[in-house]
Amino acid sequence: MPGLPVASGRETVKEVWRLSHRYRLRLAATGVLGIVSTGVDLIVPVAIGFLVDRVQADTADLATVLTVTAVMALSAVLGAAGTALTIVFATRVYHAILAALREQLVGRAMTLPQYLVERAGTGDLISRSSDDVTAVADAAPAVIPALTVTAFTIVVSLGGLAALEWPYAAAFAVVLPVYVLAVRWYLRIGPGVYRAERAAMSARAQQILESQRGYATVLGFGLAEQRHRAVMTDSWRVAGQSLRARTVLSMLNARLNLGECLSLAAVLVVGFVLIDHNASTVGGATTAMLLVLRLLGPVNQLLLVIDTLQSALASLSRMIGVVTIPISSSDVPAQAASTAVRLDEVSFRYSQGPRVLDDITLDIPPGQRVAVVGVSGAGKTTLAGVVAGTHLPEAGRVTRPSRTAMITQEVHVFAGTLRDNLTLAAPRATDRDLHTALEATGAASILDALPDRLDTLLGVGGHPLTDAQAQQLALARLLLTDADLVILDEATAEAGSSYAAQLDHAADAVLAGRTAVVVAHRLSQAATCDRIMVMQHGRIIETGTHGELVDAGGVYAGLWTAWEAAR
Repeated sequence: MPGLPVASGRETVKEVWRLSHRYRLRLAATGVLGIVSTGVDLIVPVAIGFLVDRVQADTADLATVLTVTAVMALSAVLGAAGTALTIVFATRVYHAILAALREQLVGRAMTLPQYLVERAGTGDLISRSSDDVTAVADAAPAVIPALTVTAFTIVVSLGGLAALEWPYAAAFAVVLPVYVLAVRWYLRIGPGVYRAERAAMSARAQQILESQRGYATVLGFGLAEQRHRAVMTDSWRVAGQSLRARTVLSMLNARLNLGECLSLAAVLVVGFVLIDHNASTVGGATTAMLLVLRLLGPVNQLLLVIDTLQSALASLSRMIGVVTIPISSSDVPAQAASTAVRLDEVSFRYSQGPRVLDDITLDIPPGQRVAVVGVSGAGKTTLAGVVAGTHLPEAGRVTRPSRTAMITQEVHVFAGTLRDNLTLAAPRATDRDLHTALEATGAASILDALPDRLDTLLGVGGHPLTDAQAQQLALARLLLTDADLVILDEATAEAGSSYAAQLDHAADAVLAGRTAVVVAHRLSQAATCDRIMVMQHGRIIETGTHGELVDAGGVYAGLWTAWEAAR
């Protein structure tokens, strides 16, 4: 199953740069403060080198030592304070940009064409909006200090080496390719490894989500062991990808350790040669070594969090991949000027499987209620999904009203109050509107049974609802949307129970005066519709009113006879 797209490195940088536009003055001020505070830190190695030369020349008295010590202490305090403020400012900007990105991610996810989510799997989207957001947010405490300190320390320390004696800077520059090659190798290998790790996590989330969502089906068909093996397989795949990422990190560590050894050796050799030729002093060589150590310290600190950084970057590219998904006009159903529905030679298949819908042409005039019937596997639910826009047809064209609502057999009760569950569909609805919708769908009895009425908590940890009550609630929510086109895919499945008449009444209230497509598993419900379409092997083989089809003596007549006999 193909997942949602992942942004490239260039796309990620471009989007982060765009999001940071309003914070660029803060970023510039942070950069200036970082350079100044790191420059103040240079006083310490220079002062130590100065003392070494004075001691060697036997000219260091107590006053000099105390003065230099005081200067070093003051510079250390000022440098630490400046670095701390730099990290605080950088962290604030980081979280502001992340907050903006998170808002865009959620907003984009809510407007994605349903077919994209269905094709990629809800586990992928959930993983990006939860695991990936968490990974990027959790990286801040470790990554920002390391990146900030490393960047400014490298720039300022190299400048200090060049100002001290250019051969010292040249010695470090000779070894610099070792670091460059190590980083280039890691950047070529690392991002793909971490993207694969995050993708494996998404696949595992999808397996777990599917198992939980279909819990009753899994138990009913004895699939627990099969689902357990699938989750275990994906979990081991995550473990394997994580081990691969740690291996890459260890290999980078070895390369950087080699660079550290060569850097220190090169500066020591240059220092020895310069001192031997009276071109530098022992204090100068000491200062150079301390500057190199100051360079290596932040680099090693960055190494400690490079794993977190790469994981965060992989997660960031996955988040931005959702935000920047291009949606062309051909990817969504055309919107009709009226409430009519039109399908022109529509075909559909799942992935590379056989065609489920084959050359469907259909016209539903405004206000007409159409029932779709047929044996299991005939393509009824798929047709409803294509009309609703949750499936993108392989061929053909779909035209429908912009305000379209669909309810399936699997309805959801959100964690929140009854009012929250209803106003999701109509945020501006008044309590009176909510009461009217509940009464129209026969759900007023639910309200009367709740201890806090509209303010009663439902969903996980809240007041439980029966399956029939949950369907009534979904129908009331749909009524509040005031959609032009309503699609019911076995949305009154509980009608086989004692709640049948009540749910039928609720469905009638929702469908009144609206264009409707009803996937009917009960032919008594289909018989009340304006028109009935009979599907078989992905095609519409019969169409007409209930009376016309019964009189025709075809497939529908046979289904109706069997239905009547079973009642």
